[in-house]
Amino acid sequence: MNLDGSTEVYGVIGYPIRHSLSPVFQNKAFRHFSLNAVYVPLEVKPEEFHTAFYGLKALGVKGVNVTLPHKERALELSDFPDHHAKAIGSANTLKFSSEGVYAYNTDWIGFLKALKKLVPELKGLKVLLLGAGGSSRAVLYALKREGSVVYLWNRTWQKACMLCEEFECQVVERPEEVLKDVELIVNTTSSGLREEDRSLFDYNLLEPEHKVMDLIYRDTPLIRSARVKGCECKDGLDMLLYQGIESFRIWTGIEVPYHVVKDAVLEYLEHF
Repeated sequence: MNLDGSTEVYGVIGYPIRHSLSPVFQNKAFRHFSLNAVYVPLEVKPEEFHTAFYGLKALGVKGVNVTLPHKERALELSDFPDHHAKAIGSANTLKFSSEGVYAYNTDWIGFLKALKKLVPELKGLKVLLLGAGGSSRAVLYALKREGSVVYLWNRTWQKACMLCEEFECQVVERPEEVLKDVELIVNTTSSGLREEDRSLFDYNLLEPEHKVMDLIYRDTPLIRSARVKGCECKDGLDMLLYQGIESFRIWTGIEVPYHVVKDAVLEYLEHF
């Protein structure tokens, strides 16, 4: 890659950010289409996000993905948030232009495209959703648009209640309450990133009929337990790729073939 004065700069902004796979596949997409552009990770502390936001604009950066913990703040500072981002309450994709900053949320699109590989028909589907953070909002938005019935559990009861009031779903005190009734279980929490994380519920209660999706893009204890029980399951890698494909389309107007980004990540992961 030859960087010059015409190279367009994109990136992903978060804290922490060094673990992100986004630079791996986004740079592969730029190379695939022979675009003079580069995508870099940008680690920004929460208290410095305001300065960074306007700094990116001043420096002529073309676009960024936004991840934790900045998604809500990115929406607040943008000039032109789209209606999906406003409904979800956060933005994960920013496009900088002479008119101002456009904000989008592609997480819900990535989630839906990934989920439909596991469960093609979502209308009337009974879902147990674990967690009430920023990712949960995008998942809830997607599921409700598709007509699914959602039961929400979160360790902080009040936070779950507030989210359910906004998205018209049902709060449960314990995941075990509805396990026999639901067909799909979706984990949006960070539990499973570390092996020492405690289980979200008794994974021995999983049945082969359950379908399980974890937004973490690695083999978590939940995914491993589901696999042992004979459940169909999926980690978060496809969601990451599909949301990134949509961001790339927003920035460039070009649709990246799925296999291009998937192959780039698998090749990268082979060395780790």
